[in-house]
Amino acid sequence: MRVLFLFIFLCLTKAVWAQSNYEVKGSVSNTSSHQYLANATITILSAKDSILKDFSYVLSNGSFRMTGLNPGKYILIVSYPDYADFVERITLDSLNHQIDFGVIDLELKSHILQEVIVKARKTSTKLLGDTLEFNAGSFVIQPNANVEDLLKQLPGIQVNKDGKIRAQGQVVNKVLVDGEEFFGDDPTLVTQNIRADMVEKIQLFDKKSDQAAFTGAEDNKKQKTINIKLKANKKKGTFGKLDGGIGTNKYYQNQLLANKFNGDQKISAYGTLANTGKLGLSYQDNNRYTSSSDVQMLDVGGAVVVNIESTDELESYNGKYNGQGIPKAAAGGLHFNDKWDQGNQSLNANYKAGSLSVNGSRDILTQNSLPSGYLKSDVNQVFDNDFFKQKFDVTYMKKLDTTAILKIAIDEATTNGKSLNRFNTVGSKEDDVLLNQNNRELYNDADRSILHSNILLTKKLKKKGRSISFTFDEYFNQNNANGYINSNTNFFGAGGRLDSVQVTNQLKVSKEKNTVLQANVSYTEPILKDLSGIFSYALGITNNSSDKRSFDRASPSILDSAFSNSYHFDQYYNELGFNFKYFKKKVNYNLGTTLGNAKYEQLNNFTNEIANRNFTVWNPHAGISYALSKESSLKLNYYGNTLQPTIDQLQPLTVNTDPLNLTVGNPNLQPAFRNIIRLDYTSFKAVNDQFINASGSYSIINKPIVSNIMTDSSGKSTYQYVNMTNKNSLAYNLSVIMQQKLQKSDATLGIQLDAHSNSYYNLVNNQENFTRGANYSMLFSISKYKEEKYDFYVALGPEYTVSKSSLQAINNNGPGFNGSASVTIYLPGKIQVGTDGDYQFRAKTDAFDNNFSRILWNATLSKSFLKNENLKVLLKGYDLLDQNKGYDRVTAAGILTQTTYTSIRRYFMVSINYNFNKVNSPK
Repeated sequence: MRVLFLFIFLCLTKAVWAQSNYEVKGSVSNTSSHQYLANATITILSAKDSILKDFSYVLSNGSFRMTGLNPGKYILIVSYPDYADFVERITLDSLNHQIDFGVIDLELKSHILQEVIVKARKTSTKLLGDTLEFNAGSFVIQPNANVEDLLKQLPGIQVNKDGKIRAQGQVVNKVLVDGEEFFGDDPTLVTQNIRADMVEKIQLFDKKSDQAAFTGAEDNKKQKTINIKLKANKKKGTFGKLDGGIGTNKYYQNQLLANKFNGDQKISAYGTLANTGKLGLSYQDNNRYTSSSDVQMLDVGGAVVVNIESTDELESYNGKYNGQGIPKAAAGGLHFNDKWDQGNQSLNANYKAGSLSVNGSRDILTQNSLPSGYLKSDVNQVFDNDFFKQKFDVTYMKKLDTTAILKIAIDEATTNGKSLNRFNTVGSKEDDVLLNQNNRELYNDADRSILHSNILLTKKLKKKGRSISFTFDEYFNQNNANGYINSNTNFFGAGGRLDSVQVTNQLKVSKEKNTVLQANVSYTEPILKDLSGIFSYALGITNNSSDKRSFDRASPSILDSAFSNSYHFDQYYNELGFNFKYFKKKVNYNLGTTLGNAKYEQLNNFTNEIANRNFTVWNPHAGISYALSKESSLKLNYYGNTLQPTIDQLQPLTVNTDPLNLTVGNPNLQPAFRNIIRLDYTSFKAVNDQFINASGSYSIINKPIVSNIMTDSSGKSTYQYVNMTNKNSLAYNLSVIMQQKLQKSDATLGIQLDAHSNSYYNLVNNQENFTRGANYSMLFSISKYKEEKYDFYVALGPEYTVSKSSLQAINNNGPGFNGSASVTIYLPGKIQVGTDGDYQFRAKTDAFDNNFSRILWNATLSKSFLKNENLKVLLKGYDLLDQNKGYDRVTAAGILTQTTYTSIRRYFMVSINYNFNKVNSPK
């Protein structure tokens, strides 16, 4: 923490300054009555080191005049009690002997909720309560740059090569345009589609759920969000981009983005066709609407017991591309947004469709720790996957009157995923004695449909602060799949002699259906001047069915009951909640909880056996937010929530898609409970462009749901989830991000410190196994941008990974190093030369005796044409050293896994990029 506070200081000293003929003058008034603010304080600091150079007071006529200044760069600060400061950087030189500010209007702090006004040519940031706001005009950008290029210049924000955004150390899940959804939950379609010169402000905040934002009740459903606020004169016209490229090794990448804006009405379309990893399917949408069974539909207070989640290897391809394999993507979408009736009604609609095929191979080395030693396996996998998705969503909002709002939202998605996987597995003991060999082929074809509708009605009552809101949700999720497994396994005895053979040749049919109805009413009552209470009641009904059947492929009419079952799950719950919020000028408190009861009924359709259970669901929370100053804040929050088992963990079905690794459900699982404490500190020093964000969290899970692995002498393992009643799972995360602009060189220095740790227990052959994984990293960065000259960024730093289990004390501990750099040089003739690279190193460990290193180096040469440089021809070389080797190491429950896989390797591409823009020019 000492390092953190080295960045939080401001030295104020009185200096002796020689007399000269340079001066600054003006007058000060307020914005409301435009009366002069006599005795307001005028302070001048050195821009280089923030040393005090002069100060004075405003005269009774509202004027001020600062004389006797030498040439140089300064910071002018105007202060007055109860008003927000006015801050501006100024330069006195041979061309600017005198600077006249005219009338400076100050605004009451009460009107702007502790807003810090930074009105400057280069200083760019405001802190408005919990919102950090960047003035886009304060950052220099290249012609035809998009929002993503702008975000990369903002302090505390990082954008990776895939367009994924992190702000203040957290992933940004949502990007809005003028507060509205743009193509749904697809941040990249905003950041890569909107032109940077159209942006007035960029706002960063934690977005609450609609009901929490209206009532003030905390529900722990916040999303780190960026809002792109457009310039008023940039909301009318058409603009877009056409990008086409063809490369060596049959690589191609084509994209069309088109937009027509007319005030509040926005119409947009996009299309993507590529095999370079550019999908046109966002990382957020992919995670929500995929064809595997990991979509969790239930989320009211954590009260719902059953959700659908599957780890069945037979599951069809889920449409997620993580850099493994060679992808071919085709995607497109339409967006419409409009407001009418003087802004009292609005409609937001999106349609997206896309297909993705990925094929490649993996080599997976695994080391499984056992009480008596460890087992090794080497798996060669070849995969060929296809996925198609289409999604439609629409949101209608109407202000019924000045006190009531109605919001109706519907989204629907249909997907189809096909997967074909072939495996060749060899298992052995630690001394390389052969145990088993397996060859298998898995195929699956699954169709999924998802429908979600939501109605929100909010009403402010007559008494100030009193309100009521009602929300209703309906979820429907259905998944039908057909597939097969064809497997041949050889087991070996002493001396490597063949001992037995197991053949599995089955058809697999799966039908899953999930329906949820949820209703919630929330009432807010002002108890005292600074204290309000929020009271809520929730009711939910859940119906789930899961029918999984296996048949002999030679006799498809014969059911294999050992690997089949059919269950129906019903749940009913009631939930009460209260939340108290206490507001003061600098300190806000909140304290509350939800407490509910869930009744769970399980019916075995094969035997007609019924199992009933009841759960108590408790979700407490508490928090405090303290404004340390106008530019910094400190938050401390606690959350508790119940963690429920999933259908696949509960359903007593043996899954045999991998005959060497069977999975069995456990209908006796109990919920776990998680406690989380989080501390956040944010500071932005406007006078010296300094940004600091420090956050830390600690969580503990009581009665965690963990794996119980039973492995026999042949290397065959059976997995089942159980509650670890006598042990807890622990985790912590620490992150510190600091950035400082050097005024003399105009370069930005940064440092990021991260520490993550996760400790938990599981059972291996009925013995407790303690696993600890941790990662510690440090990243130093420096960047500088010189308009029309150069742009560079360098970041590098070490890391250390801890990964070990108590069984056999085998670990995967080892150091590593990461580095990245990018340089762009702007040459005469509208020519740009750029290069970027990433370096990764992982040292050998006790578990894996080889080092891994990789340099991914790219280069680009481009030339712009036409008056506005909106036509560009580019030549790009990707992975020039041909080192893009797919590689990963992970540890879980005493199992160490190293994976190498097919990835996109070296290629060269020529592309043409044309930006068209017929939008109002700046006023």
